[in-house]
Amino acid sequence: GAVCFCWSTILQQQFNRVGRVEHGSVALPGVIRSGSIGTESLSMGTMPSAQQQITMGQMHRGHMPPLSSAQQALMGTINTSMQAVQKAQIDLGEVDNLPPLGQDMASKVWIQNKMDESKHEIHSQVDAITAGTASVVNLTAGDPTDTDYTAVGCAITTISSNLTEMSKGVKLLAALMEDDVGGGNDLMRAARTLAGAVSDLLKAVEPASGEPRQTVLTAAGSIGQASGDLLRQIGENEADERFQDILMNLAKAVANAAAMLVLKAKNVAQVAEDTVLQNRVIAAATQCALSTSQLVACAKVVSPTISSPVCQEQLIEAGKLVDRSVESCVQACLSATEDGELLKQVSAAASVVSQALGDLLQHVRQYTSRGEPIGRYDQATDTIMTVTENIFSSMGDAGEMVRQARVLAQATSDLVNAMRSDAEAEVDVDNSKKLLAAAKLLADATARMVEAAKGAAAYPENEDQQQRLREAAEGLRVATNAAAQNAIKKKLINRLENAAKQAAAAATQTIAAAQNAAASNKNTAVHQQLVQSCKAVADHIPQLVQGVRSSQAKPEDLSAQLALIIASQNFLQPGGKMVTSAKSSVPTVTDQAAAMQLGQCAKNLATCLAELRTSAQKAHEACGPMEIDSALTAIQTLRSELQDAKLAAVNDQLKPLPGESLEKCAQDLGSTSKSVGSSMAQLLTCAAQGNEHYTGIAARETAQALRTLAQAARGVAASTTDPKAAAAMLDSARDVMEGSALLIHEAKQALISPGDAESQQRLAQVAKAVSHSLNSCVNCLPGQKDVDMALKSIGEASKKLLIETIPPASKSFQEAQSELNQTAADLNQSAGEVVHASRGSSSQLALASGKFSEDFDEFLDAGIEMAGHTQKKDDQVQVIGNLKNISMASSKLLLAAKSLSVDPAAANAKNLLAAAARSVTDSINQLITLCTQQAPGQNECDNALRELEAVRGMLDNPNEPVSDLSYFDCIESVMENSKVLGESMAGISQNCKTGDVPASHTHDAIAEAAQLMKEAVDDIMLTLNEAASEVGMVGGMVESIAEAMAKLDEGTPPQPEGSFVDYQTSMVKHSKAIAVTAQEMMTKSVTCPDELGGLASQVTVDYSQLAVQGRLAAYTAEPEEIGFQIKTRVQELGHGCIFLVQKAGALQITPSDGFTKRELIECARAVTEKVSLVLSALQAGNKGTQACITAASAVSGIIADLDTTIMFASAGTLNAENDESFADHRENILKTAKALVEDTKMLVSGAASGQDRLAQAAQSSAKTITQLTDVVKLGAASIGSDDPETQVVLINAIKDVAKALAELISATKCAAGKAADDPSMYQLKSAAKVMVTNVTSLLKTVKAVEDEATRGTRALEATIECIKQELAVFQSRDAPNKTTTPEEFIRMTKGITMATAKAVAAGNSARQEDIIHTANLSRKAISDMLTTCKQAAYHPEVSEEVKNRALMFGSECTTGYIDLLEQVLLVLQKPTADQKQHLAARSKRVAGAVTELIQTAEAMKGSEWVDPEDPTVIAETELLGAAASIEAAAKKLEQLKPRAKPKQADETLNFEEQILEAAKSIAAATSALVKSASAAQRELVAQGKVGLIPANAVDDGQWSQGLISAARMVAAATSNLCEAANASVQGHASEEKLISSAKQVAASTAQLLVACKVKADQDSEAMRRLQVLDRLILITWSRFSIAGNAVKKASDNLVRAAQKAAFDKADEDNVVVKTKFVGGIAQIIAAQEEMLRKERELEEARKKLAQIRQQQYKFLPSELREDNN
Repeated sequence: GAVCFCWSTILQQQFNRVGRVEHGSVALPGVIRSGSIGTESLSMGTMPSAQQQITMGQMHRGHMPPLSSAQQALMGTINTSMQAVQKAQIDLGEVDNLPPLGQDMASKVWIQNKMDESKHEIHSQVDAITAGTASVVNLTAGDPTDTDYTAVGCAITTISSNLTEMSKGVKLLAALMEDDVGGGNDLMRAARTLAGAVSDLLKAVEPASGEPRQTVLTAAGSIGQASGDLLRQIGENEADERFQDILMNLAKAVANAAAMLVLKAKNVAQVAEDTVLQNRVIAAATQCALSTSQLVACAKVVSPTISSPVCQEQLIEAGKLVDRSVESCVQACLSATEDGELLKQVSAAASVVSQALGDLLQHVRQYTSRGEPIGRYDQATDTIMTVTENIFSSMGDAGEMVRQARVLAQATSDLVNAMRSDAEAEVDVDNSKKLLAAAKLLADATARMVEAAKGAAAYPENEDQQQRLREAAEGLRVATNAAAQNAIKKKLINRLENAAKQAAAAATQTIAAAQNAAASNKNTAVHQQLVQSCKAVADHIPQLVQGVRSSQAKPEDLSAQLALIIASQNFLQPGGKMVTSAKSSVPTVTDQAAAMQLGQCAKNLATCLAELRTSAQKAHEACGPMEIDSALTAIQTLRSELQDAKLAAVNDQLKPLPGESLEKCAQDLGSTSKSVGSSMAQLLTCAAQGNEHYTGIAARETAQALRTLAQAARGVAASTTDPKAAAAMLDSARDVMEGSALLIHEAKQALISPGDAESQQRLAQVAKAVSHSLNSCVNCLPGQKDVDMALKSIGEASKKLLIETIPPASKSFQEAQSELNQTAADLNQSAGEVVHASRGSSSQLALASGKFSEDFDEFLDAGIEMAGHTQKKDDQVQVIGNLKNISMASSKLLLAAKSLSVDPAAANAKNLLAAAARSVTDSINQLITLCTQQAPGQNECDNALRELEAVRGMLDNPNEPVSDLSYFDCIESVMENSKVLGESMAGISQNCKTGDVPASHTHDAIAEAAQLMKEAVDDIMLTLNEAASEVGMVGGMVESIAEAMAKLDEGTPPQPEGSFVDYQTSMVKHSKAIAVTAQEMMTKSVTCPDELGGLASQVTVDYSQLAVQGRLAAYTAEPEEIGFQIKTRVQELGHGCIFLVQKAGALQITPSDGFTKRELIECARAVTEKVSLVLSALQAGNKGTQACITAASAVSGIIADLDTTIMFASAGTLNAENDESFADHRENILKTAKALVEDTKMLVSGAASGQDRLAQAAQSSAKTITQLTDVVKLGAASIGSDDPETQVVLINAIKDVAKALAELISATKCAAGKAADDPSMYQLKSAAKVMVTNVTSLLKTVKAVEDEATRGTRALEATIECIKQELAVFQSRDAPNKTTTPEEFIRMTKGITMATAKAVAAGNSARQEDIIHTANLSRKAISDMLTTCKQAAYHPEVSEEVKNRALMFGSECTTGYIDLLEQVLLVLQKPTADQKQHLAARSKRVAGAVTELIQTAEAMKGSEWVDPEDPTVIAETELLGAAASIEAAAKKLEQLKPRAKPKQADETLNFEEQILEAAKSIAAATSALVKSASAAQRELVAQGKVGLIPANAVDDGQWSQGLISAARMVAAATSNLCEAANASVQGHASEEKLISSAKQVAASTAQLLVACKVKADQDSEAMRRLQVLDRLILITWSRFSIAGNAVKKASDNLVRAAQKAAFDKADEDNVVVKTKFVGGIAQIIAAQEEMLRKERELEEARKKLAQIRQQQYKFLPSELREDNN
């Protein structure tokens, strides 16, 4: 038989199958089998004709492969959405029930506004539903394996969440619509139809449904049709039917063109010879047909809502899919055949599709213009505005400015010609003249601009010419605005209307997305923050919608336009907060679809807000100042509404609006009355000053506050049951409106004639009348009269106290006393009830105040009765006096309660009320104490019970603040007080059991109560500890930063008291503090996330301070561009800080979340970068000042380095590298010192000169002091470690010079640019004198170093001078940077005692060695004492009296010590017995002052001080722990290997080996050192020099604490070093970090050496034969010294190795090393690393510049090559 070969294309949509559509022949090879029934006859016939059959139906589920995880997630989303849709369908079954509404004006306005708002919300929600539907159609178009199911889920979530919200709006709108035409029922029916269509779509797109594609498209089309019906029902169908018809026709045209293309492709497929290519053509054609059908479906869906940008976007996306499929089809045809004619037909058909598609998309894009032609002036004015902006931003680039000027000239020429032609065609002569005049102005401005452009082109380097061009362009811009004002204004208002509409819609979408994401948000704190921001935005959307509707309805009404502008401006801040909150919430939402929806909505809202901000600003500029007239109109409207409400009230027709209650309206009225008062005060001030702009703003704010007041007054009147009270409220509110209107009118007149005395007087009179009306209005509130009556009652009752003679007692003493106690308890309880009622309803307050006045009357009678029992006149006077105090306190309580009930949100009102209640309790307690003579302790118990009763009410309102403490401060305070409480209760229990035999039966009850109390205290401690760790709630911090940012944008700041330099200095400090904290947060995010809360709080505090200073700096900066830049960059830093704080909060909640950690680190880096931008902006403001700051930073680093050098010298480890002598360095020191004196003169003169000269002087002085320090250090090292005291003298001398230079630079910075008679100039001269004195002292010391006969004397003179300077600093009123503990203060005073003894001994011996030792010891002892004395005195817990005592005796001790040293100096000059006798007297004076200081310190500590542990044990434990820590770090180093890297220059080949070996050496050496220190400490204990419980416990404790601190420092520094070495070798960290780590090891090692040597017996060799232990100690110390030297040497090696790799040439090192506790070492190193890295980047930039300038050379210049080698 014959077999016919046919082609069949099988299309089947199958889910979860990886593969493509298969194409092939249906003819298969025959298979011959044996027949079962034998031979059969052969029948022949013809094949049937080709047929096409489509089978539709449900696929069998059993044969489907399992769903993927993404599909399963989509199924979950669909199921959730289906439930939401079903709930919406049920909700749409019945209309909302509204309370009866009145017919007065306010009710009608409310109804209209509510309808407008509901329509807007429904419209935006329908937009979102159709856009989501189109998105579903587009996303599910392709192969199921390529579908983005998360995006599909997001679209479905968008549909369901908006349908849920829409159902609420529809129900309300249906209730508001008039039912006589059935509008409400039709609306509900249309909404139910839409919900049903959505349900059908959800069923169709289920991955497991197996529904054919057409079902999805049909369901989508139904949604489009239902959406159009719903919008028609609410009258919001903006796109007219003609536009929609054209849209659908164009979509069908695309479909027809695509069908033709498919036919042409089919022809190609028939002639194709290659089966694979043939199948490809068929597949491409099929896809083209599918995408076209989707386009038609998409057009059908979005056509009713095509006005929405998101809907337009979806249609455009569907068009792109068609475009891509057409391109694929054409490409497949080109590959399949070479038949030119067929390919030509395909190409032509494709062109037709593309043309039709282009027409469709162009029609969509033209929707916004509605086919209207672009205005004649629009294009020219747009060009002018844009190009002038370009000219402004191109300042500095003359070529670009001139190019832009040419474009500008052409645009203005076009505009002038257009205006002239309009003038010629104008019939009205006046209009023609106006046009010609405007055209002339524009032409003249153009001519000026062209001239300026020529000048700029001729002299491109001349800044003046550029400035002239800028000014000319600005003039041209102004002329353009004037010429095309009406057209521009209309366009700008239209743009604002669209922007406001889109912003309101975007906000509605975001709110819906936020509510949908609530169920899957795992972070409740972040979600709560989002909810709050959504509420704030929801409150602002109505004003924005009303503003748009009013502006569109009345396009010529200036008031309507202003209302829209104001509503837009007010919307920006809450909208921005919601964007931030939404973005923060996205990572915490577990449902991916909901998270994507929220993220997209937030992004869209942010875009809309940016457009709204720009549109509002430009519209405001175009409309000009019209706030005053608009405010007057608004207030007159309010007056009419109140009059209308009064008529309705008289007829008993006044009804409260939905949501209004008596309590809410009363509170609104009370709080708003204060807002009205403050805004009116501002209005008066601005009007008196003649400032029209700010007067307008104040008038606007007054009108807004009055609107709220009027609504509240109407609400109170409508809610009250007393007709008279209602009428009185409305009348008083109307009086406020009339007075306010008159006030604004007078303010407007005052602006016309500023300074007119009569006008000012009228203003004051009107303001007084308005204030009186406001008070009357507030007094009409329910509850207020009752409080007034209670106050009056108390006043009347208190008159009984004015009688001169107390009547005799009528009751017995016991009865009187009992009655007094009872009435006191009742009054105290009533006071608590008043406090409670002030937070409740007005009726509660009325009852409570009445009861309070009755109880007061009874208490007063009992008190007078008790006074009658007193025998002495004085006692009677005291009782009556106390009763008067109670009367006054009671009145204050009622006044505070009245104030709080009027405005519960008033600042500090709750605190004032609580304080007033406590005052009542305290006054009662005083009277009871005076009147009763009972058993000891009973009064106190009674008083305590009354106080507890008074404060118990606070716990009923835990959400109300009662102090200004922060969250963390509160936790700390409660924990401290809980400990005290526990101890106090134990004391009560103990004392009750002693000496009270008759009452022994109460002991068990007391013990039980005490036990219960203890358990309660333990409970609260546990709860607080948990609360302290849960610090992820950062909403308050974010709000604080946002408020600080907002203040930067406020109007003119208060008159600044300081100069730009002052604010710059403060800003630099706070900026650097933020950067350091951000660095520490990076570290803590990995090591200790629990500490991030405190650091985030610190960032918040620092930023708040920075913003305050930034506002003032921006105001005082010159030129203005610098100020604007400072403000902008501080705001950008604020955004960075907000993100950082939010990430810190998120990480605390989920500490193990690696993604959040990475985000936090990125945020911290961003903050650091933004800090550098702030600092660069500040630098641009004052070059010289910045140079001073940089120089001061460098000098402070030098001082810190000298401190380390002094420690090494004191430890006897400062040795020269070779055999040089001091003489080799003397001349170099003297020469450099003289150069420094010259620099000092330049600095002083630079303060009065320009910034350039000041900068040069500061840089020069920093460089010279660096050089001088280096040569002095070399000189000191050359003296040799055998004479450490002389080394220290020399280093101290240069340190004095460095400190003086630091003070001089600071004084110079403050005095820069000031007048000659300014106080800062006197400070500068004083600092210069000190500088010269200290340099002179250095020169004398240098000359005396080699003279053994005088160097001691010289050292003592230098020390005396240094101490005098320290004393001057101590006596200044400047507070210290930090505070310290009394224990530390006491420890430092001990050094004075030792130094005094040494000084007396040195005076008696007169040996130069002793004198030098005394000089060095004295300097340190006095400096430490003065520092800690001031720090301890300024501790916040220290009373003013103790502080003053501490400061006085600190000065007294220092003065006495100076006298003692001067006496030693006299003894040296005249060593007589008489002179030596005076030493004892001087030393006694010092000892007396020290005793006073210690007593003062004890007073600081309090009476409970005990020594908690033995310090020597702590010392040993810490030393051993430190050693273990170092060894662990060293083991890590042993395992390290350098990273592999490409071969480089020879000198860097072995750098990693050098790092590792040097780091290993340091680790080993420090480990040995700490172990040696441990052994020394243990042996000293065994030897008895440091006892376990020694007699001199304080001294040994002091030594042990020093040892502990030093050991911790060594351990922490070595650990950081090992980490840095590890990171550096692995390529993860910089060489700078390695250098700073190694320096830290060196400094801490020197400190440990000094700490150990304090107790060592230097002469122990002489006792070897007596005790074996002495020998052991000596061996230990020798090992210890060797270890110390090894550490120093290894550290030096490492520093040199790292520096060689990191820097080719470094002139000076500006690193500031701050001395902090061990916990801060990582912070110090991070800061040092950052600074060193910046220096290296600068050096690299310089090299790059050199390479560019010398391109003719292949290598760097020879001098740089030498450096590299």
